[in-house]
Amino acid sequence: MDQLTYDEVEAAGKRISGRVRPVTVAPGDDGGRTWLALEFLQHTGSFKARGAQNFLLAHAEAGTLPDSGVTIASGGNAGLACAWAARELGVRATVFLPETASPVKLARLRSYGAEVRLAGREYAEALLACEEFAAGSGALSSHAYDHPLIAAGAGTVLAEIRDRVPGLDTVVLSVGGGGLFAGVAVAAREHGVRVLAVEPTGSRALNAALAAGRPVDVPVDSVAQDSLGARRATALAVAEAAHEGVRSVLVDDEAIVRARRQLWEDRRIAVEYAAATALAALDQAAGERVAVLLCGANTDPSDLVD
Repeated sequence: MDQLTYDEVEAAGKRISGRVRPVTVAPGDDGGRTWLALEFLQHTGSFKARGAQNFLLAHAEAGTLPDSGVTIASGGNAGLACAWAARELGVRATVFLPETASPVKLARLRSYGAEVRLAGREYAEALLACEEFAAGSGALSSHAYDHPLIAAGAGTVLAEIRDRVPGLDTVVLSVGGGGLFAGVAVAAREHGVRVLAVEPTGSRALNAALAAGRPVDVPVDSVAQDSLGARRATALAVAEAAHEGVRSVLVDDEAIVRARRQLWEDRRIAVEYAAATALAALDQAAGERVAVLLCGANTDPSDLVD
């Protein structure tokens, strides 16, 4: 699928209303130009709870949740969200992760009652193992980002940010496989909001796809790869990135580490490198009122404490 409609994002908003936490925003230190959208305060510690709820609720409504439950491959956050949403609905969850997954995320996954399986060193290898498991078990196969229900659920955060930041010009967000980006971009276009799509230089699936004119595989080597480690951006994300009002930019690992440290030192906020990736590109955002989406905080903060 290479299209997502605003109607689907609105439908997701109605479906998950009351089941997720409305986003909190905090002003920056520049007199009202910059706002931080603290989506890491969401259930399970990231925006992924929105898409997971939308995906499972839609299947529950349709009567298509099998007894064998749901399975997903994830760098961590999507698995957490899927496990949490499954527990809320009394559904079994089996989550596949790369062996490089954060121990913090592994521990939280197990706390939600999910069965955790490790496979390979990259997300793509965990995904292959997950697909094999789904085919053999009959479990409903979810996806960390490449599904319209997942993207639509993620996109619901844009309306909430607009409600809290009247006159929003630009939203800045980090991009992995493109689920969050695609949903937000659809909603942003509906309301005339620009989108700055930020990726690490060492994990640039969307940026490379735009250069090639189609989704392509890229190597993954970044400090943020546990969350932004997709080898290929979705066709849906690439299609949305081609619209006017969207700009793709890259930041290096040094800038990401610096931005994460800045959040801790200035505000005592401990976020993932993926969230810091968006903040690292703030100086490239255009507009008088800019919101930076801090997408997740499932991280070990010990390296921030001197």
